[in-house]
Amino acid sequence: MATLSADFRLPLRSFDLRLALEVERTVALVGPSGAGKSSVLRTIAGLVRANGRIALDDEVWLGSGIDRRPDERRVGLVFQEYALFPHLSVRGNVGYGGKERVDELLERFRIGHLADAKPRELSGGERQRVALARALARDPGVLLLDEPLAALDAHTKAAVRGELQELLIELGLPTLMVTHDYEDAAALAEIVGVLVDGELRQLGTPRELVSQPADPFVASFTGANLLHGAVELHDDGVTRVRLASGEVVYSTDRADGEVGVVVHPWDVSIGRVHADDSAMNLVQGEVASIAPVGNRVRVRVGPLTAEVTESSAERLELAIGSRVYASFKATATRLVPLGGQHASVRSSPHPPS
Repeated sequence: MATLSADFRLPLRSFDLRLALEVERTVALVGPSGAGKSSVLRTIAGLVRANGRIALDDEVWLGSGIDRRPDERRVGLVFQEYALFPHLSVRGNVGYGGKERVDELLERFRIGHLADAKPRELSGGERQRVALARALARDPGVLLLDEPLAALDAHTKAAVRGELQELLIELGLPTLMVTHDYEDAAALAEIVGVLVDGELRQLGTPRELVSQPADPFVASFTGANLLHGAVELHDDGVTRVRLASGEVVYSTDRADGEVGVVVHPWDVSIGRVHADDSAMNLVQGEVASIAPVGNRVRVRVGPLTAEVTESSAERLELAIGSRVYASFKATATRLVPLGGQHASVRSSPHPPS
């Protein structure tokens, strides 16, 4: 199994991009726009010059006086929006990457019947297949994907994501993907890194980033609710936190000082009556919004977003303005230090339930 190793520094307009990373299978970098994600791919591909070292196993592309041109690096790069040549046919676009495997790749990606079509005649999913085929026509040692699903509509996205997941497993190439969508990253990559202002905030499995976020930004980026509070006391393995809004909640994480209280929407239950359960944190409020997401419903209650089943939403007769209780367990409540604040946090050794 080949390994892509990158350890470099690249000055950008507002900050320096610094990255040290090893990629064996599929790694995704997520972060907001302008975080430096696409610059990572451009640096590895040799499209911009950086200081440091980039190598595929013992094949050095940058470092020790070496700086290989883009065409000398065994990289297959799929650009955001795919960047197909509009004047070339599907066959011509794939052949631009390398002519020896065109027929094989047209068949592999089920686009042989589109060989003479121009990019403007293709759907979003078809354009992505052509872009991937063109990248693989170079017979690369590394695959780089820049926002591979961003150009797709919501209806097409789920199906194409599944196809891409199967392809990446089949290829077994070191693959580095960048995206602003954590859901895409978690579905496609074994390891996910959160990049903010050129800095890698946290690197781990999708499960680790959800269950043990390193800071408030990582927590919120993975889709969690983030509430601000201050630790009041510790009692029998439970930490009591008073939220900025005045409510008191409990966590099995040990912490001190100002903290972010993290709870994921799927760990929040909605009820019409007060649940007399000491294991539960309770927040009362009005339903501010109700939004279907797939076969579930997202409900906003005060500072919290809950995710419940359609049947639960119907049974509770949820409506905007109705008074409800949002509840979540202490074991599902993570505490993270707030940026710029003095806080000490130690996560519970037990995974959230």
